[in-house]
This record gives sequence, structure tokens and C-alpha cells, in this order.
Amino acid sequence: MSSENYLNHPNFGLLFRVCIVEPQQELFTTIYAQRLFFLVKSTTNGIAFEPISRSEARLLVENRLRLLRRSGSSADYEQLRVIYQQTFQ
Repeated sequence: MSSENYLNHPNFGLLFRVCIVEPQQELFTTIYAQRLFFLVKSTTNGIAFEPISRSEARLLVENRLRLLRRSGSSADYEQLRVIYQQTFQ
């Protein structure tokens, strides 16, 4: 997670990557309001946008924070913690 990543959604415009959730799955939010969240899945057929609720997105980020803290990835943990605070608090 060393740089910011963006993705263009066909209806909602520019999305900001909050974090990687699992291999081939990333969490994105609308860049301005940060109220709409999408789980973006990469497959061999392309990408799929799955809208999720704010509470589901928060839970995914909290789980990722726990994983990073346990693995000792302090730089990635700190970067995601800042994004978490800006987005959900």
C-alpha cells in the first residue's frame, strides 16, 4: 500500500482504493463523499463492482487492520489506520 490507487466506475466516477481485502479483491469508495463503497473483484473476465454498506466496509477495513498488526507490517498498518480514521470517524 505504498501509493494511492484510483478506478473509474461507469456510473459513480472516480473511486479511491481504501485497501486490499483479499487476493483479487479490493475495497473502493467514492472519492468525494466517501459514502458509497464497492468491493471490486478482479477475474479473468474483467472486474466486477459489488456495492456494500458502510458498516460492511468498516468491518472489512477493521479486519485488514488486525491482519496487518499481527503480521508486523507497521508501515502498511499505520497508513491504513489513517485512512480508516479519515473515512469512518
